Amino acid sequence: MSLSSRSLSIARHALKAGGPMSALTGVSTNVEHQFQKQSLRSMTILSKQSGEEYKKMNYNERMKKTGRPVSPHVAIYTFPISAITSILNRVTGVTLSFGCLGLGAIELVGGSGSSLHLMEAIGSSSLLLAAPAKLAVAFPMVYHYGGGIRHMMWDNMPDKLTTEQVEQSSYVLLGASGVVSLGLMVM
Repeated sequence: MSLSSRSLSIARHALKAGGPMSALTGVSTNVEHQFQKQSLRSMTILSKQSGEEYKKMNYNERMKKTGRPVSPHVAIYTFPISAITSILNRVTGVTLSFGCLGLGAIELVGGSGSSLHLMEAIGSSSLLLAAPAKLAVAFPMVYHYGGGIRHMMWDNMPDKLTTEQVEQSSYVLLGASGVVSLGLMVM
């Protein structure tokens, strides 16, 4: 029993007993009426047929029918830098996994040393092909490695896990990964 319903119950008993609250009969009845009005909420009961029709409508149709605004799309919100770097860490991990899978498949299909020959061929080709290929390997490796080091630091020094320091380390990770990856690309 909630506090307000308990107080209402005490007030009812006092009124029945003709105690000091009996002079406030009109006031307490009004309070009781307001309490009952607040405790009831309107419910929408759907028949089975209308429920099925409701499920058939898409989200925009349902919102138009109810008069509610359509929620804005996630694309209008800006993600914080820590969310972007977290997502990028996962993406680079998946990229590295597929890269290793591709190299392994080339070795299995082409025989021993075929991955090495492919990398040598790409490395000795024109700058327009070699530079982006090197960057495509260097950035995920450097970024994912740097993200792992950052997480190990957070695990060992949880006091460094404030919002400001997380944001700052995200910018440092992005910048350092970019610089180191570009350096590896020109080698």
